Amino acid sequence: MELLQNGTKAKPSEIPLVNGTALTHLNSLFQTQFSGNIDPSRAFVSKVKRLIVKVGTAVVTRSDGRLALGRIGALCEQLKELSSQGFEVILVTSGAVGLGRQRLRYRKLANSSFSDLQKPQGELDGKACAAVGQSSLMALYDTMFSQLDVTSSQLLVNDGFFRDAGFRKQLSDTVNALLDLRVIPIFNENDAVSTRKAPYEDSSGIFWDNDSLAGLLALELKADLLVLLSDVEGLYSGPPSDPNSKLIHTYVKEKHQGEITFGDKSRLGRGGMTAKVNAAVCAAHAGIPVIITSGYATNNIIRVLQGERIGTVFHKDAHLWSNIKEESAREMAVSARESSRRLQILKSEERSKILLAIADALEKNASAISLENEADVADAVLAGYENSLISRLTLKHEKISKLAKSVRMLAAMEEPIGQILKRTEIADKLILEKISCPLGVLLVIFESRPDALVQIAALAIRSGNGLLLKGGKEAQRSNAILHKVITSVIPNTVGDKLIGLVNSRDEIPYLLKLDDVIDLVVPRGSNKLVSQIKESTKIPVLGHADGICHVYVDKSAKIDMAKQIIRDAKTDYPAACNAMETLLVHKDLSNNGGLNELVVELQREGVKLYGGPRASGILNIVETSAFHHEYSSLACTVEIVEDVFDAINHIHEHGSAHTECIVTEDREVAETFLSQVDSAAVFHNASTRFCDGARFGLGAEVGISTSRIHARGPVGVEGLLTNRWILRGSGHVVNGDQGINYTYKELPLEA
Repeated sequence: MELLQNGTKAKPSEIPLVNGTALTHLNSLFQTQFSGNIDPSRAFVSKVKRLIVKVGTAVVTRSDGRLALGRIGALCEQLKELSSQGFEVILVTSGAVGLGRQRLRYRKLANSSFSDLQKPQGELDGKACAAVGQSSLMALYDTMFSQLDVTSSQLLVNDGFFRDAGFRKQLSDTVNALLDLRVIPIFNENDAVSTRKAPYEDSSGIFWDNDSLAGLLALELKADLLVLLSDVEGLYSGPPSDPNSKLIHTYVKEKHQGEITFGDKSRLGRGGMTAKVNAAVCAAHAGIPVIITSGYATNNIIRVLQGERIGTVFHKDAHLWSNIKEESAREMAVSARESSRRLQILKSEERSKILLAIADALEKNASAISLENEADVADAVLAGYENSLISRLTLKHEKISKLAKSVRMLAAMEEPIGQILKRTEIADKLILEKISCPLGVLLVIFESRPDALVQIAALAIRSGNGLLLKGGKEAQRSNAILHKVITSVIPNTVGDKLIGLVNSRDEIPYLLKLDDVIDLVVPRGSNKLVSQIKESTKIPVLGHADGICHVYVDKSAKIDMAKQIIRDAKTDYPAACNAMETLLVHKDLSNNGGLNELVVELQREGVKLYGGPRASGILNIVETSAFHHEYSSLACTVEIVEDVFDAINHIHEHGSAHTECIVTEDREVAETFLSQVDSAAVFHNASTRFCDGARFGLGAEVGISTSRIHARGPVGVEGLLTNRWILRGSGHVVNGDQGINYTYKELPLEA
């Protein structure tokens, strides 16, 4: 047990463990660069040197009134990290009254007789609660900051003090001296001895709130930024619990003052959102930017200083910013859903005409598209991007023509929507039909491949889905012109908001929360991107985090065929997710020269080889640090295996369930491999590079899925559909299943 300085004991599990891992994570977050992605309404954070952070009672305490040690620990870690980065950090904290009330209630209970407990219990004196809680709260901060090798100081003030010019100067001098010593000043209003005579706002006899104190200190101490931490994401247009309320990213007094409906005051403190907004408006008017954001997240202060678009910003120039009029994430998603429903009621030939019009528009505007794309490519070259990325980014006239051709292929496909998949007679004249239908709204986040935008948009239209697209910043101009060309030919009866283009990645966190209006997320990009998205949303995610594809060369393989397959699988497009990353070779080939031929073939193509424990010794190459590794370049791992079963076990242990290939002339061995390898695509005597929607004849693909639920492998139109049930009767009722004869007769399908 650890003894806190207030004399109480805390369970070890309740004391936040401040360690190097947590600080390393915060440090990496802080150092992450958002070049070109800082929201214009947050540009001022780049000039912040001194900031004041105010944390409310609802953040520092739990719903039962006890201290939220985990949140306080995360707060202290962030402030330590900011201090070490050179920021001057000042903390204004609430929570003393609540903590004192909790301790005094316990003490009163412990000292009460049974008869005392039968009597009505009066409200505890608020000033006594403040006096008891203040020392306990400061002891906790001192304990936590000490673990982080940070010194903190306590400063108790009252509103009356600020009427004294001498006090205000001394306060400023003291704070400046503390900050020069890298000490974090912690302010609180000295409620215990406050003599304010204004009407009380609650029965505790305390009026002053720490939100107004924080605003006053921001002016007195010439802060560059005030951050008010709340128990919600920021300021909403109505009570946050109301599903119709929207988060206001930028507060404009002229616009929002009369529109906002405030909910209840703080559940524990004296302020609430009304007090925060009043303090923020006053500070912003005086030239101090203010951001209200959630104190529940472990890194929101860091994110604020990185320029991320979180919380609500108050700024004296907010009314001049034009970008605040941009359509919100939710509005984009809702518009896409409404447009998709209008698309679905069109006749099949009408939807096909839209696709044909898109194909024609692509060819007609090829020169304009190329011009914008050349600007993207020039910027990428100037920025020093790798050749592989520049290759993916480039849109030449031939590629545009191929895209138009693939869109026409989709237009010619059999109508996918409303297909009857099953018909069953449930009872006489009671017919049940299972029919295909769109998923709804898709959010596709893709890498720097502008051609992917065209493929995905065409698939969405063919399958009747709404679509939100977020492409890589390297292809910003290309994506914009392609989006404009495509949406320009969508008829007004559907609406051009069927396909929305997200321009800032700061919108992504908000989109990932919209599980009520977005039905599927498809990330196409790096392992890190896919993993982060899967961890950040409740919306189903379709995709793969790794593309670790294997080629197993069996002892009966024709070596010339094997050389041709592994060369193509590795070198045709090394950065593709279906490129070979591991070559498995039967042990017999290491004795008859077959292994050497395969290795020489790869080395001739410039492939860097890494070996497993067995292969590295035989081939005298560097041993790989891990089999589960996606190189995405001209490099791969080579390993020796005993037989096909050893190869299968290796793939299951180290693979990513993407695409695997066996090269063999033994049909029985081939069937064993094909039937037992549990991956999305398994090939015999064919390159892994064939795992592609276009090559599979799907017209295009939205991505490749390694999930075992819904779609798997290359995802075309079929993977963007689900089904619903249509029941046709003639007055049938259940009535306890009396008087109805269930037949369950399968019926022929009808168009």
